[in-house]
Amino acid sequence: MPSSSKSTGCSWRLAVAAMMANLSGLMLGYEMGLTSGVLLQLRGLLSLSCQEQEVLVSAHVFGALFICLTGGPILDRYGRRCSLLLSAALVVVGTVVLISITSLVSVAAGRVIVGMGTSLSGTSAYLYIAEISPRERRGLLVTLYEFMLVLGVMLGFSCSYAFAAVPHGWTFTFGLVIPPALLQFGAFLFLPPSPRFLVAKGNVKKARIVLQKMRAGLKEDIEVELQDIQTGLREESEYSFRQLFSSEANLRARLFTGVALVFLQQVTGQPNILSYASPLLRSMGFTSDDAATLASTGFGVVKVVGTIPAVMLVDRVGPKSFLCVGAVVMGLSLATLGTLTLQSQTHLSSLCKSHTLDNSTLQMWELNWNTTENDTFNMETFSSTWQPEGAQRTNFQASLNEGTGTVSTSLKWASLIALLVYVAGFSFSLGPMVYVMISEIFPMGVRGRAASVVGAVNWATNLLISMTFLTLTEMVGLPSMLFLYAGMCFVLLVFVILCIPDTKGRTLEEISKELAKKNHFEMGWCTTRRTKAGLMSCAEQGSS
Repeated sequence: MPSSSKSTGCSWRLAVAAMMANLSGLMLGYEMGLTSGVLLQLRGLLSLSCQEQEVLVSAHVFGALFICLTGGPILDRYGRRCSLLLSAALVVVGTVVLISITSLVSVAAGRVIVGMGTSLSGTSAYLYIAEISPRERRGLLVTLYEFMLVLGVMLGFSCSYAFAAVPHGWTFTFGLVIPPALLQFGAFLFLPPSPRFLVAKGNVKKARIVLQKMRAGLKEDIEVELQDIQTGLREESEYSFRQLFSSEANLRARLFTGVALVFLQQVTGQPNILSYASPLLRSMGFTSDDAATLASTGFGVVKVVGTIPAVMLVDRVGPKSFLCVGAVVMGLSLATLGTLTLQSQTHLSSLCKSHTLDNSTLQMWELNWNTTENDTFNMETFSSTWQPEGAQRTNFQASLNEGTGTVSTSLKWASLIALLVYVAGFSFSLGPMVYVMISEIFPMGVRGRAASVVGAVNWATNLLISMTFLTLTEMVGLPSMLFLYAGMCFVLLVFVILCIPDTKGRTLEEISKELAKKNHFEMGWCTTRRTKAGLMSCAEQGSS
């Protein structure tokens, strides 16, 4: 039954703890945002093939997947605070590794370590925030994680552009994640564990002290909240990891809900749009690396602006409504973008190949230009009379094709607008709301392990599509990939309507009790069922 506790308010300590935890989102977003711009620098510097570029992009995701498969016991045994300390250290160590030696192996190894740190950090952060927050501010404080994430994405895009022309600029871009990691590590040396974790470990006295510091309300209200936590934990203490996959308390259905959400979050295309933003925009008509990187910076700005409504209105509107609206916006924008790319006949070879001319090619071009400076320069005549060999000829011909295969200005900007609308739709729906739902639907006794399982599926799906995006796009074409993503947005809409519970205005304990009812997940799927006695409603089916 609903809790009788009153609003206890928030103290400045709660705000500081939430902000320090949300630095995890900033770091993860920054690592996601810098990828596409740095990729343009590294693929020329290291002469990376399409497959090597996919490996470089996927290295961060692989590290995140690995820690998800092994991080559940860390979260539940040592707590969210210790996990945040460990993750910040991993980010610093991984960054030092990848910028110390200029090679594909060292960069990929460093990205794996950083991926481990940012993934563990992210999972720990939103669980920590959900467990220290009062129910009236839980949605706000958890969605601030996504706001910090998209702010990090914007900074990642911006910094990769700012350092693009600087010698070894990619090392500066990667290295800028170290200061927030050190700040978070230092802050959590002094911040307390979550009160729910303390109660779970039997330290009720310290949990009471933490609640008193985190709340700005009456002592009686704090006692009621502490009793609610104890009651909820007693009911959940008998859960084991194996039971997470059982039908007891609908745990299997809850796990399916979380897994399906993160799976759909990935297969609607967002990771590839971010990781390959600059090469994608280059193929759509932004014909230089600088122009493509600068245009992709707009993605970060739109993500920040798009997240603001989610942060401000989530506790009033609820995550389910945001998910429905976002699925529609994303699907329509992707369908529009697919149609535009069909019209523009985008050249997909530019997605993974750098068309920068080598020095000898440039010298020959300059020589030909100087000898014909009094005449009209005819590129077609030049390409037929000048016959370079081997890689020189391949590079020149690719550059020539790219220069002549231009996209009309209207189609180019219409494509960019459609992409930005898609990014905005993701930013106020799937981006923040998935974290809110996962932090709410699992019982305390298995929340850390459940979050690790869901996170593992999330990163595994991300890894799969990141490692195959360039290859599949060259095989079936960019329009086909975009229409596939649009179709998955429709699947997402149907799933949210049928399976996602409305958690607006409820405590974690109330949500857990409601989801534990055996007929809860049947309510979304059935309306009536015909029996010998007539029509039976869903409620009657649940009680029968």
